[in-house]
Amino acid sequence: MEAVQRRRVLVRGVVQGVGFRPYVYNRATGLGLAGHVTNTPEGVVAEVEGAPAAVSAFCERLAADAPPLAVVHAVDHCEVPVAGGSGFTIVASRSGGPARTLVPPDVATCADCLAELADPADRRHRHPFITCTHCGPRFTIVTGLPYDRAHTTMARFPMCPDCAGEYADPADRRFHAQPVACPACGPRLRLLAGSPPREEAGADPVAEARRLLAAGAILAVKGLGGYHLACDAAHAGAVAELRRRKARGDKPFALMARDPADVEHLVHLGPAERDLLTAPARPIVLLRRRPTAPPGEPVAEDVAPRCPDLGVMLPYTPVHHLLLGLPGDPPGPRLLVMTSGNLSGEPIVTDDAEALDRLGHLADAWLTHDRPIHVPCDDSVVRVCDGETLTVRRSRGYAPLPLDLPLPVPPVLAAGGDLKNAFCLGEGRQAWLSAHIGDMDDLATRYAFERAEQQLESITGVRPGLLAADRHPGYRSAGWAQRTAGARPLVRVQHHHAHIASVMAEHGLAGDGPVIGIAFDGTGYGDDGAVWGGEVLLADYAGYRRFAHLAYVPLPGGDAAVRRPYRMALSHLRAAGLPWSPDLPCAAACPPEELRVLERQLERGLHCAPTSSMGRLFDAVSSLAGVCHLAGYEAQAAIELESAALATPEGAAGAGYAFALHPAGADGGVPVTADPAPLLAAVVADVRAGTPPSLIAARFHAAVAGLVVELAGLARERHGLHTVALTGGVFANTVLSSACARLLRGRGFTVLRHHRVPPNDGGLALGQLMVAARTPHPPQQGEGHVPRGTRQSA
Repeated sequence: MEAVQRRRVLVRGVVQGVGFRPYVYNRATGLGLAGHVTNTPEGVVAEVEGAPAAVSAFCERLAADAPPLAVVHAVDHCEVPVAGGSGFTIVASRSGGPARTLVPPDVATCADCLAELADPADRRHRHPFITCTHCGPRFTIVTGLPYDRAHTTMARFPMCPDCAGEYADPADRRFHAQPVACPACGPRLRLLAGSPPREEAGADPVAEARRLLAAGAILAVKGLGGYHLACDAAHAGAVAELRRRKARGDKPFALMARDPADVEHLVHLGPAERDLLTAPARPIVLLRRRPTAPPGEPVAEDVAPRCPDLGVMLPYTPVHHLLLGLPGDPPGPRLLVMTSGNLSGEPIVTDDAEALDRLGHLADAWLTHDRPIHVPCDDSVVRVCDGETLTVRRSRGYAPLPLDLPLPVPPVLAAGGDLKNAFCLGEGRQAWLSAHIGDMDDLATRYAFERAEQQLESITGVRPGLLAADRHPGYRSAGWAQRTAGARPLVRVQHHHAHIASVMAEHGLAGDGPVIGIAFDGTGYGDDGAVWGGEVLLADYAGYRRFAHLAYVPLPGGDAAVRRPYRMALSHLRAAGLPWSPDLPCAAACPPEELRVLERQLERGLHCAPTSSMGRLFDAVSSLAGVCHLAGYEAQAAIELESAALATPEGAAGAGYAFALHPAGADGGVPVTADPAPLLAAVVADVRAGTPPSLIAARFHAAVAGLVVELAGLARERHGLHTVALTGGVFANTVLSSACARLLRGRGFTVLRHHRVPPNDGGLALGQLMVAARTPHPPQQGEGHVPRGTRQSA
């Protein structure tokens, strides 16, 4: 009698919602094996029985041949008693026990589904919710584990006989595809318009939505992770009106294009950018604008005023494809503005009733549907720097995929920062960064934070026994952590230490030795109560030493100085001993009465927290050069300064400017201070000589890159360190990041930069987690004075 063997196989990772059970079924039946496969909170569990060679063949390449959306972290198998029987089945999922499987992110509509969407002979022709095993909603519809239809927001839509047949057919692409649907079984798309908003009987909602967009209307469009506000990007009036209604200032809007070819005349589109645009995650990709766009579809100037980039994404839901038009459809807008459905600073709207209320003064009509969104999830934002991905916002398409950690950690929750908030859960060698939450100043955002934290705990199974938060005494995220901790220890992590730990963790550093951490941003609470932000720290996970920093200058009026960069320019000039001559652009931009008040304020030191912020120095030079005097959104002055620098050909900046280092010969515990006074004097001389702002901007970027290299060289000379970590929101500036990396590598340094985790505060929580996990005796919450105006960041 032929020998028979039975093995139990447990597969952990992103293996639910990606067609893994159908894959196991087909693999087992193809090898003539009997048994079954099921979803469990731990992962996918299979038992296979048959000839030993066939059982071995089943196990050997189970991970290597997995479906494209699967991410297999571990395959464990062991021999179990032979049970007999024949045939292989997918059995009902098992609940109970700790959750250890991984929920996949939402995935853009696949090519096969798009072909059916456009095929008049297909029963899902023009169906707005077409999906299959390889695409569609996942994370945003999951209500529990294991991942089955009953644990998604599709549970309310019973499958029709045709869909049920496909779902049960191992040969079908929709075999066990949980969101499967068709026109017969829902969900249903509706267009609501008028006052009060109502549905027009018999109207095609997509056709009417396209007509409204072409006429200049603003539509609220329900997507995967929330509502968008959409309008025709070529309609100047519609774009200006959307900007006014949303109170967005000059902050750029994102565009949605049907195809990369629709934007090639507007932006530089290389292979790396094209790959990001067309990837299943479908992020917003920041693309460099062409200096002069050749003829083609115009884009209203108000889409991204004075911004060097256009943020572009491709359609990722069937509704998006229908809005942009299928072959044979009447002409309509080819480029749409797609911005999150909210007022600036508020969380994205997901609830339908809330959309009618909160977006009532923003939208003219609502293209909505009856499939609930369980998890809010904004669009991700990425860019390319030196041919590599730089993540600016990690959210839809990436969350909740885990990050591998270089060291095991206990169950930890890190609360993140107050701007661009994302929190982080970790256990063992994995960490889960949340989707983008937003700015914690808004009460609705804080509620969204709490709901998201509970939901991520539920799907990861992490039950944190340790919490981490920023040291800033006024951060709302830290206050939440303090209230929530109870008897659990809370570690307060210095802001820039967390930034450096974040990039270290992303690169898999075990923390065996310190790195030279260059942390440049707008704001971080310093150990001395000042506003730090131009820091060189010699750091590992266990601690840090402040090796160097920008010289302190007053931050007059706190947030007022952030919103009005001319105030920072005038403060820097005064600190450098340079007069406020009326011929300087920053002095001319300041109203006379404000100028007098500011002078007295600086003389007396009233509401003038000291700051070493590099972000604020960028603001100051931007105003001093006449580039930007008023910031309507975070980092606007710095972004426009980067845009100006791009107008100068590479290598044409000339000698550039320089900082003074004090004390230049320090070898003790006193940090080196980088004084921008000589740089500012050179900028003033250039302004008076009529030097173009673009050349001033290029020289300034070169000077900052030179400073980074000089300080790294001093740290190497004195401490023997050779690895430099570039982090903080300032390093989202690719002109600066690229120059620093090139110069540092040319001098033999190993350079670490962010790729999968944002350099800004969206990546802060990962660093907090790693530092907290390496803190032997968590300290109690410290007390401290909260400097006015330390909540802004860049």
